[in-house]
Amino acid sequence: EEQWSINPYVQANLTTISPQTTINFFASLGANFYLQESESSDADSVTPDVNFGFDYSHSFSERLRFSTRNYFSYEMEPEYSYGLSNDRGSDPYFTYSSDNSVGYRWTQRVGSYTGISFTGYLQSDFGLGDRKSWSIYHQMRYQLTQRAVLTGKYRYEQWTGDANDSSNHYITAGLEYRMSQNSVFTGDAGMQLRDVDNGDSSASPYLQAAVRTQINSKFGIRGFIRYGMEDYDTVQFIGANTFEYSDQQVLRTGLSGTYALTPRLTGNGGIDFIHTAYDGGNQIGGPGPGPYTGTDDGRTEDLINLFIGLSARFTDQLTGQCSINYTDSSSDFEDSDYDRLRLSMGVSYTF
Repeated sequence: EEQWSINPYVQANLTTISPQTTINFFASLGANFYLQESESSDADSVTPDVNFGFDYSHSFSERLRFSTRNYFSYEMEPEYSYGLSNDRGSDPYFTYSSDNSVGYRWTQRVGSYTGISFTGYLQSDFGLGDRKSWSIYHQMRYQLTQRAVLTGKYRYEQWTGDANDSSNHYITAGLEYRMSQNSVFTGDAGMQLRDVDNGDSSASPYLQAAVRTQINSKFGIRGFIRYGMEDYDTVQFIGANTFEYSDQQVLRTGLSGTYALTPRLTGNGGIDFIHTAYDGGNQIGGPGPGPYTGTDDGRTEDLINLFIGLSARFTDQLTGQCSINYTDSSSDFEDSDYDRLRLSMGVSYTF
């Protein structure tokens, strides 16, 4: 299916920094107007594109600090770098996250962060995919050198929703390392202990890492990797039957970069790769009245997303953008097997 759309939006940003307090706020309000009717009967011709973020940190003293990071969105299919979903849908998703913590420096080298976080992922066209979570965590930090910090962390996380509930224990050790003034690496690895309602308990490795580097004044790179067991997209369809998977192991990787071709022209591009292995499937629906006793294992899904774009600064206020985005999903589930090409051009005015 081919579709063209117009996507106007307005955005506001505010940042204030003082010796004790930092506030960062942004809000974006927009919509997607599709120029022709979709072949999908449940697809709307107008969809929202709303994003809101608020970060706040305050140091009560040289030892005690509070911080909160909050993000909300109501939009079509969240970006893959969010680590939320692989699905494509015809209705918008509502997502939110809130991470709140208290940091305390016990000695010159030893500190800690203790916090609570909330996340949610709600999709109106597929209620079985709605998921919400809360977690509590405690991280100990040791300043090994001026550039390196060793970390140890425990996190308890509980997921609820229309699908099976689950609880997870994460025990990890990590490193935060400033390779240079313009390059930073963070990572941690350990174990994920998982218990699923109406499913099996399991233990698996857990890994996440990210790197950001500004190679020179023109070229910058960001990358990330995450491996673990997830609670998104656990409900899948096989023909007329519906299955829920309690063991879903997901590898997410991404690499992106920007390059200043001229003082006014900047190129950008990148790749996302997501591999998902589905096991522990139990049938929860079908053409008959039930009860359902079917099981399923050994299915996989690979998604590759490639993008490239240009940004041109015409004046100090007026900027133009164009991009090409190609997605290929190779899945053992028929509804998730697709390829998609997205082309976009636009202008923005800052005042």
